Amino acid sequence: MGYEEFKIEGRHPVMEAFRAGRTIDKLFVLDGCEDGPVKSIIRAAKKQDTYIRFVKKERLDQLSETHQHQGVIAVAAAYSYSTVEDILAIARKKNEEPFIFLLDGIEDPHNLGAIIRTANLAGAHGVIIPKHRAVGLTGVVAKTSAGALNYTPVAKVANLGQTIDQLKKEGLWFVCGHMGGDVMYRLNLKGPIGLVVGNEGEGVSRLVREKCDYIASIPMKGDIDSLNASVAAGILAYEIVRQRMN
Repeated sequence: MGYEEFKIEGRHPVMEAFRAGRTIDKLFVLDGCEDGPVKSIIRAAKKQDTYIRFVKKERLDQLSETHQHQGVIAVAAAYSYSTVEDILAIARKKNEEPFIFLLDGIEDPHNLGAIIRTANLAGAHGVIIPKHRAVGLTGVVAKTSAGALNYTPVAKVANLGQTIDQLKKEGLWFVCGHMGGDVMYRLNLKGPIGLVVGNEGEGVSRLVREKCDYIASIPMKGDIDSLNASVAAGILAYEIVRQRMN
């Protein structure tokens, strides 16, 4: 599978992509374009829960590589997504307690790729990302994951909070990395666990944070105030790994 983020341009190619069941992350549509073919494309996008953005002609021209977009450009995922159920099934198959990364709005594709790579090496069963305000499985993500995307499933969900509630019913409990929490070395991070990693700027959103059982902070001694999201994910993940090994 190629590593580029695939742009599909023009009405016929975009419609064909939806018909073929391709995973479309985003659909850009010319604002005010109301004709039949475009309406059919929007319907197909809504059915697949694709993120739809209505934009001005200048924006479409900017995005376009073929300059024949006819008012629609679709951005297809470089890899297809799994489901939360698929991730739980992997844990069951390996006879291990689930260990899942949940990412609250990671916007930098390099960070997402690095986190998927860490998740794979730490033995996590999968990664869950939100549909909105977050990067999807683009080519850059695939490349940065250094092949981990071939082995570590990524599920995309509409609502991270609801997904946490569902997973709690499956016996998971949740820890999120956040400044001002308990130092991670003092927490018991064994058992079926979800590690919640926040966005590069704001960290874990309040609504998601309130659903977490533990808030873990990483002790820091330097002169700057925060770690890169993928580095923080790695440090927390390996504390979980250490405790699971004991």
